Amino acid sequence: MKVQPVTADDSRQVAESARERGWARPSFGRELFLGRLALDLIHPFPRQRPADVDKGEAFLKRLSAFLSSAVDPLEIEREARIPAGVIKGLADLGAFGMNIPEEYGGLGLSQVYYNRGLQRANSAHSSIGALLSAHQSIGVPKPLKLFGTDEQKHRFLPRLARGEVSAFALTEPDVGSDPARLEATAVPTEDGSAYILNGTKLWTTNGTIAKLLIVMAVVPQGDGHAGGITAFIVESDMAGFEVERRNSFMGLRGIENGVLGFRDVRVPKENVIGSEGQGLKIALVTLNTGRLSLPATNLTANKAGLRIAREWAQERVQWGRPIGEHEAIAQLIADMTGSTFAMEAVVELSGALADQERNDIRLEAALAKLWVSETAWRNADQLMQIRGGRGYETAESLQARGESPIPVEQIMRDLRVARIFEGSSEIMRLFIAREALDPHLEAAGGLIDPKADLKARSQAAAGAARFYARWLPGLAAGKGRVPFSYRDFGQLAPHVRYAERTARKMARSLFMGMSRYGARLERKQMFLGRVVDIGAELYALAAACTYAVTVTAEEGHENAIELADLFARQSRRRIDHLFHDLWHNEDARNNAAARRMLEGRYSWMEEGLVEAWRQAPADEPLRRAV
Repeated sequence: MKVQPVTADDSRQVAESARERGWARPSFGRELFLGRLALDLIHPFPRQRPADVDKGEAFLKRLSAFLSSAVDPLEIEREARIPAGVIKGLADLGAFGMNIPEEYGGLGLSQVYYNRGLQRANSAHSSIGALLSAHQSIGVPKPLKLFGTDEQKHRFLPRLARGEVSAFALTEPDVGSDPARLEATAVPTEDGSAYILNGTKLWTTNGTIAKLLIVMAVVPQGDGHAGGITAFIVESDMAGFEVERRNSFMGLRGIENGVLGFRDVRVPKENVIGSEGQGLKIALVTLNTGRLSLPATNLTANKAGLRIAREWAQERVQWGRPIGEHEAIAQLIADMTGSTFAMEAVVELSGALADQERNDIRLEAALAKLWVSETAWRNADQLMQIRGGRGYETAESLQARGESPIPVEQIMRDLRVARIFEGSSEIMRLFIAREALDPHLEAAGGLIDPKADLKARSQAAAGAARFYARWLPGLAAGKGRVPFSYRDFGQLAPHVRYAERTARKMARSLFMGMSRYGARLERKQMFLGRVVDIGAELYALAAACTYAVTVTAEEGHENAIELADLFARQSRRRIDHLFHDLWHNEDARNNAAARRMLEGRYSWMEEGLVEAWRQAPADEPLRRAV
């Protein structure tokens, strides 16, 4: 028996897509949740081909020179826009075609160097990283490469590579992570030559300046039409397309994000990507590698934060000593240091796995997005604490009174959305849990069937035990073949051994959860979330260890082993706490308290407020849009 998807956006079509692709290709993440530390999939650490390195490094050099001379981050913050000259300069460099193949006019960079390009752009200003990422990671180029026809590729990709900005329009005023409720429609014309598109799209990054957009809309089922959510390429000069509003946000102040209206937009049938009903599959497959852009840009912010923290902790003196020598601050710095190294390992590894193309990286990309965005936010909060009042003050204000314009408050504002973009942390945990649980659910069978009697459950338990004994050798006994040599890791070997046995413990915990909760497991989001967080920490730990060994051997960074050891010790403590909280927690009481609060039992605590925002009228276009 298979339980229903744990989130609304994991609809039937998503499940069918997963089964279509199956797990024919290897996946380190999948093996991890099955209790196997398949380090042979990531060790030795996958490296770039020399030709890709030469091409990538040459581009990074040109990009860095341009960004250093042309970008004024304070101007972007002040004007809340990226200057047109900067966008043109990026286009002239080929930055809008970093991951578009050379045959279509792009640079054809590998995923690793595309990630590094985004990092470089993001280091100049986060809105520039968002611009390039939204254009290439989730905009028109990626789905076009994966699902477009040759004619479509030759028609659109050269334009995109030259700098015609693209966007991805899925979210609607009442639709976030539940695209099954999509309201935008695309009705076929009587002659079948086109579709008439109507709807409103919200929070479309790049939407206000895009020339080309991927728009998801529902095609009605009918004669000759399979119907369903379908992906369309829409040009911004098509009649009926309107930018209704440019949105502004807490961070990413230069981002071009808006509310888009589609009123009887005629889209030719040649602009359908894939076929009718494939839209959701196209979106999710695109996000497999598209999600890797956020960890890459988050890494940049944390590297900057590490430098800021180091310099300030040495410069600032309190009670006769630099603040970095005080234990309370030293603890924060140590956590930031270890986790930033692990972030780099995760970003580099995930990109390299995507480049190999032999791996199914659904889980790895999701784990990277979840773990890096959560860790980056923790580090930003610690950086703010280290900088104190100067962290809370804006860079422009610091500069105006003669201090260096260090943008700590901007880093914090910009990073916060990473826990929301491209799948919130809560949605990502449920998505990962669903993928990780599939093999376990197949093994459990009647064990989690709510209609099964005691005899049936006993038989199912015996069958599950046979499954684990056969397919997961040593899972219960704590033994099994290890497809690598611990000697490869030197002093990091104890951490690798920990990861290997902890992966088995995690798999056992999943099985125990199914035994305890049965069909109710899909609703145990806190339990599933903790298991996923354990898996994410293990992925980061394994990446850090193999990355440290590689960069030490190839680049001579002897202290990389120290950094991996530092992170592994921190990670192991977090993992141990998560295991404890699997079975010892206040989840049930908290759920009950939340229900009471929602019923109004504690509404007296909300008294005494002056809620001026409730009286502020909304602009008519905004009211219509949201």
